[in-house]
Parts: sequence; C-alpha cells; structure tokens
Amino acid sequence: MTAPRLETNPWLRRYHAADAGAVTLVCFPHAGGSAGYFHPFSTALAPSVGVVAVQYPGRQDRFAEPCVEDLGELADAIHQQLRTMVGPLAFFGHSMGASLAFEVARRRELAGEKAPSMLFVSGRRAPDTRRAVTEPVHSLDDAGLLARIKRLGGSHSQLLEDPELVELVLPAVRGDYRAVERYHCPPGTVLHSPLTVLTGSEDPLTTAEEADAWRRHTTSTCTVHTFPGGHFFLEPESRAVLATVSRTLAGLTV
Repeated sequence: MTAPRLETNPWLRRYHAADAGAVTLVCFPHAGGSAGYFHPFSTALAPSVGVVAVQYPGRQDRFAEPCVEDLGELADAIHQQLRTMVGPLAFFGHSMGASLAFEVARRRELAGEKAPSMLFVSGRRAPDTRRAVTEPVHSLDDAGLLARIKRLGGSHSQLLEDPELVELVLPAVRGDYRAVERYHCPPGTVLHSPLTVLTGSEDPLTTAEEADAWRRHTTSTCTVHTFPGGHFFLEPESRAVLATVSRTLAGLTV
C-alpha cells in the first residue's frame, strides 16, 4: 500500500506538513526501494523538518514507466525536479540513494545553486572506493538476485516470499543495481556540503575504512556515526538514527 501524500508530483512525495521556514530533508531510497520507505522519517521529524522522499520510475504507482538504469541520468532528472523547491535543503540517501544524493548535490554546485546544508550518506562506501567484483549483481539470474537481496535483510526482503510480488519488483531491483554498479564517480570530486556518514557495524557492503573515506569528498566537515547492525541498520536502529538526523539538522545554520 502506498502512503497518502500531500502533493501530486510523481517524483517527490511529501507525507506531512512542515513549519514555515523548516529545512526540507530530501530522501533517496536504496536499490529497489520506494519513497514510502521514508514515511517513518516524515512521521518522526514533522513538523520541524519537512521530509520529501524521491520516487524513482518503475515501481509502485510509477510501475508502468521504465526504470532509469543510468545513475547519472537519474541524478539529472531529480536535480531538475528539485530546482522548483524553495528554502533550505538537506539530503539523505541510503545505499544506492547515497550515491544518487551525492550526484544530485554535485549537479547543484555545478549549476551554481545553493549546496545542501547537510548531506547524509548511509550504508554506502565512499564514491572513489573500488572493490573487485567477480559478477555484477545485476547480471545474476532471478534466483541469484533474490538470494542476494534476502542476505542483506531489511523489511522489504520479507515481501519477496510472494511470487507475484517478486515478478513486480524484480525489474526495478535489477535496473537499480545496473545503474549503481555502472556508476563511476569523476576523480577528485569534492563537494562543499558537510557530510554525515551513517554505517552499520556489520554491513558487508561498507567497511569502517570505506565509510571514513567519504572525508575525501568534502571541503567541509565530515562526521561518521556507526550503528549496530548490517546493511539495513536503519530499521532496528531507527530511533537512534532519527535522533542523529534531528540533532544534526537542529545544529545547522541555514
């Protein structure tokens, strides 16, 4: 079920009203994820923070649209959507969403627009880190792709026991993995936004060193927070994560 929202933009979902002048936290979901994943963020942070979640094509009510399988093209499209927003912005991206948030922030700077007042990057290693990959996840057969998703855990993995649901969501998952696995950060890319890095202590996709390497990508401050758990630590540690986000945003000068 899709959570009710306050606006009709197919790309951007706002679930709760915010105070006048409140910072808007734009949230970018993980591979295969949807905007509704951040509904709990909106519930917890409103009205002092306005949460807007991005809905990528190819899922839920955008199921009929083709997935965007190039992360740069997806970042271009989202950047255009955000240009209509006024007031201070902060970004929060988890996993693939962290890379995407980073790229949208880079596009804002290249366009001479105001940089996000904070960039939260969660569950993702720094853009310039590389791992040897024997077989890209997006190239696995359906069974292999499902097994990979289930190993990472998260509440969404429990839904993949339903064959009909699997048939619906697997194309978006594969398309997102193709986008993120083909993504290459331009060498020496550095933003002016401060960074807050969130990582799970047992995340197989991000080591402590890979999380700390985000420091190389900002001229401003970079703070790393480590939480117990694996790749989807956001769920069991939601209270602590939200406290960190709220505290960090409250301390900003925007």
